[in-house]
Amino acid sequence: MKHTLSALALWLGLLDTLADRAELRGLSWGGGALGPLLAIAALRGRPRPIALLAMLPLAIPLQAGLASLARSELNPKRQLQPGDQADRTVQYIDIPTKYGLVPALHIAPKGGARAAICVAHGSGCDKTFYAWRLADALMAQGLSALLIDLDGHGESPRPQAYPDIIESVAGPARWLSERYDKVGLLGMSLGGAVTARAVADGAPCDALALWEAPPRLRLNSKAYRRAQIAEALRVARPTLTHLFRDGTAYHIIMGWRTSGIRARIGTWDLFDALDLLGSLRRVGTSESRPPLLLIYGGRDAVLPKGADSEVRAATASWGEFHLLPRATHLSLPIEPETIAITAAWLKQMLNAEC
Repeated sequence: MKHTLSALALWLGLLDTLADRAELRGLSWGGGALGPLLAIAALRGRPRPIALLAMLPLAIPLQAGLASLARSELNPKRQLQPGDQADRTVQYIDIPTKYGLVPALHIAPKGGARAAICVAHGSGCDKTFYAWRLADALMAQGLSALLIDLDGHGESPRPQAYPDIIESVAGPARWLSERYDKVGLLGMSLGGAVTARAVADGAPCDALALWEAPPRLRLNSKAYRRAQIAEALRVARPTLTHLFRDGTAYHIIMGWRTSGIRARIGTWDLFDALDLLGSLRRVGTSESRPPLLLIYGGRDAVLPKGADSEVRAATASWGEFHLLPRATHLSLPIEPETIAITAAWLKQMLNAEC
């Protein structure tokens, strides 16, 4: 028993020391000093190698749990809560459109901004879904952000329906155009297809960014389960531990919770109706064509094979295309490289200096 407890204490001390040194605040409970002290004290108990091997599987979740308790205030979604904050003002608003209200968070830098970005989330998500890093990056570039709930998602009072859902991007885009000199639109996956269609139909847009938007999706239940498993296996890699610089394991897990989808049209059929490739061709031939940024993941298990190449070919004359080799469908919106490329590109395209 003594060797077992010493082994567990040693692992906790080492794990906490490593988390602190790597600045993973959400995985550290000891404040920088307790971890090393615990490890040194545990070594005096001379834990046996077999006990060390046996305790590691227990030590890792215990470390995450202790950190979640000790750092309960480290909730990255606080940055998205309405009110005045150190560098920004966050306002909850309901934007009127011809089909009803679109719930949104309007996030503006304290120093003001000339340009704003409307952000449309992916299928099954909502306006705050892992959005804190993107909001921070846009603030750092002097850009305001408008995080919206698509129809059928989050706090939207309406079900997912076509063509109504197009207005859930077009309406907010018009709202921004009345308040800012320049408007950028950023859509992820389903949000990308909706955003492209809204621009093709005339929504105001001075810069268009699309992340992993598929031209179509046709997965039966078996294929969808395989895609989910593949995404889970591919997304679990050490480089994504950077999320624990923002929050604890509890907050990162809770950030995944959404209200699901309320729909009158299935998502697969909705992608067909939105016609991403057709929308992009229409935008590309319009006189007011905005600059276009496309970012896709090289390990995306959700998009049909070759889908990114189709989108790239359809926009070859005017789109800037990036393929992130290790990014998956789930990880791409939270990859630091995705966010950095997009925020810098939007600032450049919108000439956003205050």
